[in-house]
Amino acid sequence: MKIYYFTSILILFFSCTGKKSTSDKNQDNVTKREIVVPEFKTIIDSANVEGAILIYNLEEDKYYSNDFQWAKKGNLPASTFKIANSIIALETGAIENESTFFIWNGEKRRFKNWEQDLIFKDAFHFSCVPCYQEVARKIGTKRMNEFLDKLEYGNMIVDSTNIDLFWLEGKSRINQFQQIDFLKRFYTSELPISERTERIMKRMMVIEEGNEYKLSGKTGWSIRNGNNNGWFVGYIQYKNKSYFFATNVEPKEQFDMKMFPMIRKNVTYKAFEQMRILK
Repeated sequence: MKIYYFTSILILFFSCTGKKSTSDKNQDNVTKREIVVPEFKTIIDSANVEGAILIYNLEEDKYYSNDFQWAKKGNLPASTFKIANSIIALETGAIENESTFFIWNGEKRRFKNWEQDLIFKDAFHFSCVPCYQEVARKIGTKRMNEFLDKLEYGNMIVDSTNIDLFWLEGKSRINQFQQIDFLKRFYTSELPISERTERIMKRMMVIEEGNEYKLSGKTGWSIRNGNNNGWFVGYIQYKNKSYFFATNVEPKEQFDMKMFPMIRKNVTYKAFEQMRILK
């Protein structure tokens, strides 16, 4: 009885003071991978917007942000979905290559650079909504849903009534972590797509490059119930290292909306400088 009693005490002692449970370890691991950067908040505040900058260091497997709660909140993908939409278009044959031609029908459009014939690559860079609505209709509801499942892209709600609008309005959602996860799998060739599609997309997505870096990505802007929400997502290769980013911001009151298209990029670039990714 004494031996049994002593053994019971030992078991109780080690259960209280011994190794952490798997869930505790996972939580600690997540916490260690999420680094708060107060300077990002200063960048956001000085731009008169609210939101989060999220940067992921591939080599370190760490995330850097001013607001991880915001970064985990879902929003409409808006034109950042053109990355996935382009991939699906190329995979299904709805679009042949980056030089596929879109003929302008002469109707007035929101932006002047949409009012012209465009090749697919330019439609991507000009973020031509009518062009990509045409692409989505060619893909169709069934194939769109099949590929969205394969690509594990956010939580898109797609049916026959919204096939050419679901990324701009409605209940479709994706958060900043999901944006980066998708981009990371694309960049590291983990998506279930052909090498040809991957090559075309990696060429199309390049925004700019310098002596030591190459920046690739896409912006997005949605307006829901009068609220503006802006994205800038992508990745940057700098000195043989890879960083992924997803910025999501909303303007504060009395914001000059003419500045909104630039602000999404500006705050991201300042965050790069803060982390010494760019000088």
